[in-house]
Amino acid sequence: MGHESYRGRLSIPYVTPHGVVNLRFRCLKNHACSKTVIFTDEKGKPVYCPKYLSMEGYESNLYNVLDLKRDSPFIGITEGELDAITLSISGIPAVGVPGVENWEDHFSRCLADFDVIYSFADGDTAGRKFSKFLAREAKARKAPIPKGKDVNQIYQEGGPDAVRALIEQ
Repeated sequence: MGHESYRGRLSIPYVTPHGVVNLRFRCLKNHACSKTVIFTDEKGKPVYCPKYLSMEGYESNLYNVLDLKRDSPFIGITEGELDAITLSISGIPAVGVPGVENWEDHFSRCLADFDVIYSFADGDTAGRKFSKFLAREAKARKAPIPKGKDVNQIYQEGGPDAVRALIEQ
C-alpha cells in the first residue's frame, strides 16, 4: 500500500467533499518526540522522533474543510488537526493548519464568507506569534487560551462547555 513507514502512528485523513485528499501521521508513543533519538545519521548526528509526518509530494492543506460548509457566522482556526476536531465536536466549526509554518496564502480566501474568525492558537510563544499572524492574514480574533494550554487540555478539564466559553466571554 505504500504506508508501511507510518506503522504505529495515528493516521489523520484530510477529507473534502470529494473524499480523502491527504494524510498526516502522528506519533502515538508516550515520549517527548523532540527529545527522543530514534537513530543516528551517517555523520553520527542524532535524528529525533518527529511528532508528525506528512506524505512526500503532498502540499499543505487546511484540515477539516467540511466545517467551512456548516451554517455558522463564525469559524475557528487551530494550530493542528486534533484541536480542530475538538472544537468541531464542541459545537464550534473549525479548520486546522498543519503546523504554524504551513499557512498558504489562499487559506484566507477559504474563510472570507465568515463574519467572525477566531484564532485558537496554543497558549505558548509560537501560539501568540501564530495568533498575531492570523489577525493580519485572516482578520482573526484571538480566543483567550490560557498560558501553557491548548484546546484539548481545556476540553479535558471542562468539556465542551469550557471550550465554548472561550468565545462567549
